[in-house]
Amino acid sequence: VSVINTVDTSHEDMIHDAQMDYYGTRLATCSSDRSVKIFDVRNGGQILIADLRGHEGPVWQVAWAHPMYGNILASCSYDRKVIIWKEENGTWEKTHEHTGHDSSGTLSVAGQVNSVCWAPHDYGLILACGSSDGAISLLTYTGEGQWEVKKINNAHTIGCNAVSWAPAVVPGSLIDQPSGQKPNYIKKFASGGCDNLVKLWKEEEDGQWKEEQKLEAHSDWVRDVAWAPSIGLPTSTIASCSQDGRVFIWTCDDASGNTWSPKLLHKFNDVVWHVSWSITANILAVSGGDNKVTLWKESVDGQWVCISDVNKGQGSVSTSVTECQQNEQ
Repeated sequence: VSVINTVDTSHEDMIHDAQMDYYGTRLATCSSDRSVKIFDVRNGGQILIADLRGHEGPVWQVAWAHPMYGNILASCSYDRKVIIWKEENGTWEKTHEHTGHDSSGTLSVAGQVNSVCWAPHDYGLILACGSSDGAISLLTYTGEGQWEVKKINNAHTIGCNAVSWAPAVVPGSLIDQPSGQKPNYIKKFASGGCDNLVKLWKEEEDGQWKEEQKLEAHSDWVRDVAWAPSIGLPTSTIASCSQDGRVFIWTCDDASGNTWSPKLLHKFNDVVWHVSWSITANILAVSGGDNKVTLWKESVDGQWVCISDVNKGQGSVSTSVTECQQNEQ
C-alpha cells in the first residue's frame, strides 16, 4: 500500500474524520475548527467544493448517504447536534438538524454526539447516532422534509462511542437463498461504549429496538465497531477496538445470530481509535494513538497477519483509514 494522494484541507485545527463518497471522487473532512469540508479529489487533484459551518463545537464524524438519495452528508459534534447536509443545484445546505441529545442547557460532554452511520440503502434513509448521554437515536426520513426519531435510552452507561449497521445481505444468502424470493430483512446494528461492551441491536416487528447481544472481551472503553460487509457467506463478522489497545474480530456462524466468538487480532501499545473493512471484507484497516494505519488479513490457518504498515519508510506521512480502504479497492 502506498499513499496515492495527500490533501491539504486548510483546517485550522485537528481533523477527526475523513470519508470518501460512494464513487470515491469526493472527500469529506471534519475538524475541531467546527467546520466540515468537501473536496473533489478526482485524478489526484483537490478542489474545495464546500466549507460547511453550522456546528458550535468540534465535529467528530461525517458519513455519506447512498447516492440513490442524492448527495447527502451527516455530521455530528461536541455541540450535541447532528446536521444533515444536502447538495441542491450545486450548493450544499443544511437540510435537517437533530438536537435530541441536548439534555440540559449548558454545553457539556454529556450530550455530545460521537458517531453517525447510515443504514444500508435497502432500508431507506436511516441514520444511527451514538451519544455520550448513553443514548442512540435513529433518524428516519419519512418524506416531505420530515424526519422521525426513535431513541434507545441507556444503550451504554456513561456513553456510546460508535455505531455500525449490519449489511442488508442475509448471511448465507449466496448459498441457500431461494431464487426470486425477496429476502426478509431484519434491521440490525452494533454499538460500542464506555461500559467496555459491544452491543447488538435488532428491530422488532413492532418497530421498537431491542438489545440482542452483549459482547464482552474489552477491558476499557470500546472506541469503534465495524460490521463487515457481507458477500453472502454464512458468517457474520464484526471488528471492535478499544482504549485497552486490543482489536477483536467477532464471528457468528449460526443463522439465529446468538453465538458470537471473539478472536484477538492484535494487542497494540496504545489506544486504538478506528477499525474499517475493505469493500470485500477481506482486509481490516486499524488506526491508533501511535499515528499509524495498519492493514490486516486473515491467513489460510485463521490467523490475522499485518500486511501493511502505512507509516513504514514514509517519515511523518500518515493516512486515514478511509484512504487505505480506497487504495485496497
